[in-house]
Amino acid sequence: MSEGHSAPPAHDAPVTATGDSTGAAPVAVDARHHANHAQAQAQWHSPKEQDSVGRLTPRPTFMENLVNSRDSQFHLDRRDSSELERYFHGPREMDRHSKWPIFMRMHGSVTPKMILPLLIVGGWATCITCISRFVHNLGVNNILLTVLGFVVGLALSFRSSTAYERWADGRKYWAQLIQTSRNLARTIWVNTGEREGENGKVDLLRKLTAMNLILAFAVALKHKLRFEPDIAYDDLAGLVGHLDTFARDAHDRNAITPRPKSLWKATGEYLGVSFAESNPRKLIKRSKKPLGHLPLEILNHLSAYIDSCVSNGTLTSGLHQSQAITMMSTLNEVLTGTERVLDTPLPAAYSIAISQIAWIYVMVLPFQLYNLLLWVTIPASMVAAYIIIGLATIGSEIENPFGQDVNDLPLNTYCRQIAMELDIITATPPPNVDDFMSRPDNLVLFPLSQDSYDEWKARSKEDIRAALRQKVAAGSGLGSIVNGSDSSTEVERITTKTKQSV
Repeated sequence: MSEGHSAPPAHDAPVTATGDSTGAAPVAVDARHHANHAQAQAQWHSPKEQDSVGRLTPRPTFMENLVNSRDSQFHLDRRDSSELERYFHGPREMDRHSKWPIFMRMHGSVTPKMILPLLIVGGWATCITCISRFVHNLGVNNILLTVLGFVVGLALSFRSSTAYERWADGRKYWAQLIQTSRNLARTIWVNTGEREGENGKVDLLRKLTAMNLILAFAVALKHKLRFEPDIAYDDLAGLVGHLDTFARDAHDRNAITPRPKSLWKATGEYLGVSFAESNPRKLIKRSKKPLGHLPLEILNHLSAYIDSCVSNGTLTSGLHQSQAITMMSTLNEVLTGTERVLDTPLPAAYSIAISQIAWIYVMVLPFQLYNLLLWVTIPASMVAAYIIIGLATIGSEIENPFGQDVNDLPLNTYCRQIAMELDIITATPPPNVDDFMSRPDNLVLFPLSQDSYDEWKARSKEDIRAALRQKVAAGSGLGSIVNGSDSSTEVERITTKTKQSV
């Protein structure tokens, strides 16, 4: 049984009593008996239990505990974090604007991760320079700068291009996810009908549930790509807590309340020290139960909803049925594509070789520069190291675009965008064509004519087509009107001319 639903303490063992109408003494039920109940029933339903004085009180449901709990550190908008913390952690907020010149910005820069490498290179260059100056000249011919520099340039170019390709692929898949979510939500909300009477209320609530599942797919995919296997996150629990999934059965409170990082570990991760970095898959490896595949299971529930709409006659159009099924397949393609980007990084042999090539070149630089630069060898080596190792670090930074680094994709922002757009779609009933077409402020030939829909409806079809021809003839004047450079007098002149010609 999970930590949030453990058995009562031993001194409260007789928590439940049963009796008959004859007034027989209640029979105490041991707390161990309650602990042996089915875990799913204990967590996801709210049976009544007795308090210390024997009164029946409803036990909070597991969903209530998840939604009301604020122990999770995975808030959707990170309002609990300070400005300084948000500055040094990612992903970068797209709506924030900085007036600092680009070369002076630190937010998103790899400079913090370059501090230790630059200190190492500076110490090494100082050692070589001092030995060459006071003991024995270690300088060599700088022909190696040309030969090795070409090889290093090719290696870094390959590293950067492959890493950016993965970053761009991740963005394309999330753009496809947003587009498909819009299309599927519109098909469900507009093209799926609602029956009469009480069934209409059921259809409306099912529509809303399906819209929540569309959002839940995006949020669950975000957490899966970040190796967060639980469902008790603030932005996910209320969307999928009612579904029978493996992730729900494997819920572990410790997964969403990890131990706080020590100062040394947090500093090491910020400086890019590999020994301080944790295994990103540690929560998945520590799970004691099957985690399943939450995004895929959400798709299964969405598919079941589409089938139910076809069965009860609320989605009758074959075209819309095909579109809904196609969009479900597209969501599955997005799921597979993002997993491909996540699980197929640059082969380890390439990564290791490129890193070794870059470091060998940087460490050999002081030997090649000393004869020409003398003491300037030290800062020159550090500048060269910043350029070469910095490019290699950028490739490593953006190789996984779904993480929590500053330069990773802002998946939280994308999920908020989908949630906001679904709210916009569901804010009003499906539009009625007769309502918005015949309104008096529907200027069907604007800006050529200020007449309304009803006024043009009273004219003949030939008059409408003649006006459309006149609209082409007056296109130059209308273009300036649309751009806002002409006054209303010009609009009236063209409108009068159109009426006369018609």
